[in-house]
Amino acid sequence: MNDHQHNTARVLIRLREQRPLILSLTNNVVQSITANMLLAVGGVPVMLTHSGEIRDLLNSCANGMLVNVGTLSEPQAQTMLTAVKDAHEAGIPWVLDPVAVGLLHYRTQVCRELLQTPPAMIRGNASEIIALAGAEGALCRGVESTAASAAAINAAKALAQRTGAAVLVTGETDYATDGTTTIACRNGAEIMTRVTGVGCAMGALAAACLACAQTPLQAAVATAAILGIAGERAAAACARPGTFAALLLDELATLSADDVAKSALLDEM
Repeated sequence: MNDHQHNTARVLIRLREQRPLILSLTNNVVQSITANMLLAVGGVPVMLTHSGEIRDLLNSCANGMLVNVGTLSEPQAQTMLTAVKDAHEAGIPWVLDPVAVGLLHYRTQVCRELLQTPPAMIRGNASEIIALAGAEGALCRGVESTAASAAAINAAKALAQRTGAAVLVTGETDYATDGTTTIACRNGAEIMTRVTGVGCAMGALAAACLACAQTPLQAAVATAAILGIAGERAAAACARPGTFAALLLDELATLSADDVAKSALLDEM
């Protein structure tokens, strides 16, 4: 077992012990799978839309927050911009999921405003990370990346150095970086891309891991490995999307720290 496998197993143990409460400001399509994925892995999901209630939760019992701009509206954007400032003041780590940034102007501008209050982690596909970093080559097809995850490594490093956040680039291979250290995670299954909301729900898992990890980089690696291993196990049982979605929750619920330590395919680059 290498250090990254050991640290990832420890994050899962702490997550199950601590049951972090995660506030998810997320899109309308994925709220159910996001809540169910958090519950399955051991977290506690909360979805709110009122700025006052969000502030109250951040100042009382929240352990982490996800900001996902998937179905962004102007009122939601203002709520998110206020929420990240409240989270910063309360010392609550938050995750940015910049869905379709680079493809659509309004959300790109909003995400750049959000970055003025730096997140602890940014999770996105290659095209989103390249666009958010301001680099060339960011092409999306809807919410899907047209670039391989490896193509975004340099952009991810630059984004991490600029913001102080860990950056998790997702794809066939996931890459986590803090701008200095970069770790590849080769777990996962192709069918995970054929179930709506798995990627977006990954952002909520990232927020839960942040609440239980020693560093944002450890949290990013743990997020990729935990979901990737659960996806592999579910795909081995059934490679049809409808059944897979249910099995993924089952595997997240039964995944052990020992499973993670033995199965995480993690390589420092």
